[in-house]
Amino acid sequence: MAQVTVKQTGSPIRRTKDQRATLAGLGLNKMGRVSTLEDTPSVRGMIAKVAHLIEIVD
Repeated sequence: MAQVTVKQTGSPIRRTKDQRATLAGLGLNKMGRVSTLEDTPSVRGMIAKVAHLIEIVD
């Protein structure tokens, strides 16, 4: 299955709890962390929710 790699570029400080939880669900919790995930619709939805805090690396 296809995979997508995301890197955290923004801080979760002063963000809502659901955005912090979404970052944790993506395996990100510190600036500069990189996580490789399966490219599924649920993961794409999580990426869209915190798009301002992450970037897709490929």
